[in-house]
Amino acid sequence: MTANYYNPVHTVYGAGALSSLPKLLRGRRAAVVTFPEARMLGLVSRLEDILGAQLACVIDRIHPNPDVQELSETYDTFWRDHAEVEAIIAVGGGSAIDTAKALMVANESGRFAQLVAGLADEQPFTPTRFKALIAVPTTAGTGSEVTPWATIWDRARQKKHSLHLPQTWPECALIDPQLMLSLPASVTLQSGLDALSHALECIWNVNANPVSDALAVTAIHEILEVLPKLMQQLDDVALRGRMALAAMQAGLAFSNTKTALAHSISYEMTLRYGLAHGIACSFSLPMVLRSALGQRPDRDAVLTRALGAPLAEAPERLAAFIEGLGVKTNFGDYGVSDQEAKEMVLHAQGGARGKNFIGHKVLLESRI
Repeated sequence: MTANYYNPVHTVYGAGALSSLPKLLRGRRAAVVTFPEARMLGLVSRLEDILGAQLACVIDRIHPNPDVQELSETYDTFWRDHAEVEAIIAVGGGSAIDTAKALMVANESGRFAQLVAGLADEQPFTPTRFKALIAVPTTAGTGSEVTPWATIWDRARQKKHSLHLPQTWPECALIDPQLMLSLPASVTLQSGLDALSHALECIWNVNANPVSDALAVTAIHEILEVLPKLMQQLDDVALRGRMALAAMQAGLAFSNTKTALAHSISYEMTLRYGLAHGIACSFSLPMVLRSALGQRPDRDAVLTRALGAPLAEAPERLAAFIEGLGVKTNFGDYGVSDQEAKEMVLHAQGGARGKNFIGHKVLLESRI
């Protein structure tokens, strides 16, 4: 059996790495896409000082979980007024990086409606104009800095779109743990659990390969050790750095496997209940793990490497870990009835990410 692994993203890691941006740009003019609080935190002024004349504009009207209605004006304005920009620097969490990935591709019209129609499979979207992307995460969890995917929501139509084009791979991921020191506890927790979900979802995945396994196992070991410590020491740059590296390793793993059932469930929980992504994709991990056990001996072996023996007790240990961080692990804790939970899981099984789960043909009703 042969296995393939591919990731073209150049990674730069370390405290103070933000200062390497001019070198990475190689003389190109850049737009910065960041979150609204970046100005108050002094991050925009730092970027202005670092980039100087290379900075063309700052786009900071970024909302959590970017929605098509919110993105439309930003996208159309960007391609109308800043077509000469050669690179985008996304500084922030998953929402900022996802927004940048949407902005980095266009066809000749330069209209967002054309991209949305392509995402909805209503008409083909063939990008003819592109921007390079340098992704600078300020959270340790999304993994988006080393993947080509972006999640775009259409809440009016209760849909989630996944943007994934050959051109939406970042050119570079710049990971500077100093940028994460200002993260509040809630975002630190949500992003850390998102990274844990990414790593586990790579293992119980039909697309798993030896390289993704190695990255995922290493990430899981680090997250299980570091995240509880970090929640008690938010200003520890060394712990921030370890979590950032683990999140990137999880991202490198799922950049090849994609996510699986827990993420498929999360989309409905976010749309229906407004649950933050990191919580929505992690609360069901113990349930999904129970259903993964025994599906394939090779996956059980990797899960044992990741979670320890005896594997039969791993779901309870995982639930205790998540609940020890203050996150409930049952649907009912979030106001979801047993019947709705069963319907939600069955719907998730039929989704594109649900089909990546090694036990996607197994009925999960008894596990809820």
